[in-house]
Amino acid sequence: MSFTEEATSKYVDAGDLRLHYNEAGSGEPLLLVHGGGPGASGWSNYRRNVDALARDFRVLVIDLPGFGKSSRIIPDDNLFTYLSGAIRDFFDALGIDKAHIVGNSLGGGTALKFALDNPDRVNKFVLMGAGGSVPAFTPMPTEGIMRLLGYYEGDGPSLDKLRAFIDIMVYNKSEMTDELLEERYQASLDPETMKNPPIKWRGKLPLEDLWRERLDELPHEALVIWGREDRVVPMDCAFMLLKQIARARLHVFPQCGHWAQWEKADEFNQLVANFLK
Repeated sequence: MSFTEEATSKYVDAGDLRLHYNEAGSGEPLLLVHGGGPGASGWSNYRRNVDALARDFRVLVIDLPGFGKSSRIIPDDNLFTYLSGAIRDFFDALGIDKAHIVGNSLGGGTALKFALDNPDRVNKFVLMGAGGSVPAFTPMPTEGIMRLLGYYEGDGPSLDKLRAFIDIMVYNKSEMTDELLEERYQASLDPETMKNPPIKWRGKLPLEDLWRERLDELPHEALVIWGREDRVVPMDCAFMLLKQIARARLHVFPQCGHWAQWEKADEFNQLVANFLK
C-alpha cells in the first residue's frame, strides 16, 4: 500500500497547540520527528520512509510547532525543552503511553531531550545527524547552519537561497527534485513563519547543549545514524553521543549528507525497522 500525505493527514489539540500529523500503519507507535530547515515538515522529511515503516508500526509523522500545518507558537530560546513538552502533550492527547522515536537534526535533538525528560515513555530511539551534540574536530557553526540562519535575513527568502541550502543538505544533488524544492519554498513563505522563524540567531542558537546533560543515565537502546559527508551537523558530533549513551550504536552512510532517510531511503528503512523490531 502506498500512503499519501492527504489520506493520512490529521490534527489534534495538544496543550495550547494545534498539531498536524500524518498517521499510517498499525502496531507499536513510532514517532518520526523532522529537522528545522526552511519549509520543513514531517511529510517532506519522511515521505520516502512512511510506506516501509508502516508495515510494522503505527507511524506518526508530526509537524513540530512552528512548522508545516501546526501552530506557529515558538519560543526564542530553549527550543529542545519546548519541543519535548509539545511531544509529551501530543502523546497525552492521542493516549500514547510509550513509543519508539526517530529524529533528524532538530528532530534528533528533540527526540533526545524527550528521552531525557520522559525516559519511561520511550522504547528505542534513533538519532540522525542530531542536534544538541558537539563536534570533536569541526569548527562551528558549519556552512549549513550559517545558510539556515541566513535564510530569512537580508533580502529575505528566495528560491536561490533555498537551493543553496538544500545543496548542502545532500551529497547527491540529483536526489532533490524541482518539485520538492518548490514545495519547501512555498512553505517557507508562510507570513507567520517569516515574522518569527523557528530557528533564528539571537547572539547564539536557541538550542540547548544536550551533550552536557546526563546522557549516561539513559536506559534505552539507541541507534545513531550519520551521513559521512554531512555539512550541516558534522559526523564528529556522533562521537560524544556514542561515548555517553551507554546502549548506543553507530551506523555511518558513505556518500551521504544530512538527510540519510532521504538519500539512503531503502537501506535506512531496513536498518531502522530491524533495529526497532
